[in-house]
Amino acid sequence: MATSLDISHEKRASARQSGPLPALAPHPAPDAPAGKPNLVGLSREALGEALLSLGLPRNQIRMRVGQLWNAIYHRGLSDFADMTTLSRELRAKLEEAFVVARPEMVVEQKSVDGTRKWLLRLAPEKPGMPGPEIEAVYIPEEGRGTLCISSQVGSTLTCPFSHTGTQKLVRNPTAGEIVGQLLVARDALGEWPDSSRNSNDRLVTNIVMMGMGEPLYNFENVRDALDIVSDGEGLSLSKRRITLSTSGVVPMIERTGSEIGCMLAVSLHAVNDETRDRLVPLNKKYPIAELLDACRNYPGVSNARRITFEYVMLKGVNDSLADARELVRLLKGIPAKINLIPFNPWPGSPYECSDWATIEKFADVVNRAGYASPVRTPRGRDIMAACGQLKSETVKARASERFKTAQTAPDASISES
Repeated sequence: MATSLDISHEKRASARQSGPLPALAPHPAPDAPAGKPNLVGLSREALGEALLSLGLPRNQIRMRVGQLWNAIYHRGLSDFADMTTLSRELRAKLEEAFVVARPEMVVEQKSVDGTRKWLLRLAPEKPGMPGPEIEAVYIPEEGRGTLCISSQVGSTLTCPFSHTGTQKLVRNPTAGEIVGQLLVARDALGEWPDSSRNSNDRLVTNIVMMGMGEPLYNFENVRDALDIVSDGEGLSLSKRRITLSTSGVVPMIERTGSEIGCMLAVSLHAVNDETRDRLVPLNKKYPIAELLDACRNYPGVSNARRITFEYVMLKGVNDSLADARELVRLLKGIPAKINLIPFNPWPGSPYECSDWATIEKFADVVNRAGYASPVRTPRGRDIMAACGQLKSETVKARASERFKTAQTAPDASISES
């Protein structure tokens, strides 16, 4: 995808992972207080089964699924009463049995540069407790708008230069909770066809799985969510406009290409194993040579579908001209673009951003080798929405403290530290 995104978080990693997918039980779909299952995130087949459970004749299922799909994902409706293409009787049955729920928006922050960050609350782990929180970020640019979506609450991995990476994993969001982030964004932006917004231009044109978490450690839910996001009869975002960013979970990269088929971004950040072991500890399990072999064999990779390599610029760590030349050598033969990311500081971070002159010289080496190497202009720094700065309020207090806070101030603010 020929774009220079202004935000992603840098993927975290740990050398202690025992296998390609950490053992983590899938979380049930978010329910309404009465325990009704949520229709958001279900495949067409699962929606059909839900309608069959209400006693609808099998010969009506395909039509009714199409009507529901259009109402939820094209028109953005969440109240069955508004789904007037369905009969009144069916709407009443759906209202009794199901919900169409999004994550709860707790706080919206707006940057001076137009970036928006939303703190979203998911379904609670236990009744009476506040649910865990994630963050999503919208970045408007000339002729485009990119939504940065979270794939985990916290992360299974750690990365010393990422604020996001200091948050431990809470749980994996469901497919519905991943899709729900886009629904919330379109709600906030007034982007649905029935809204009062005058322009028909799309505001969210691109999706990046670069928020909190490692998408390939929540693979099935991410895959199922992106199938819904890219469905042409609903949210209708092309797979060419969806980018998944990984730290380098090598065994899952081929499946990403064959089962999802989106654009791929890789958080590289170093040109030798010694440095990358420190910056992205997952490298100890899947070193650079294995990672780049997987990239060379990524299904569908071509000059028209290049892999993006993310490279955060850290002063005195990975920003020498020798590093730049080695980066060019390593990527030889891979259709690639290199995103150079000025390090975004956060309180207590152990690194500094490379000097601008150093970044320009580094970029010049890469450019002269024939690689596009845009330098991201940091966006949303004033609301901690820039690259590597996402971190939800979930980790600010222990569960007992969060519960106490929720009783007195349910709209807790986004973490700023």
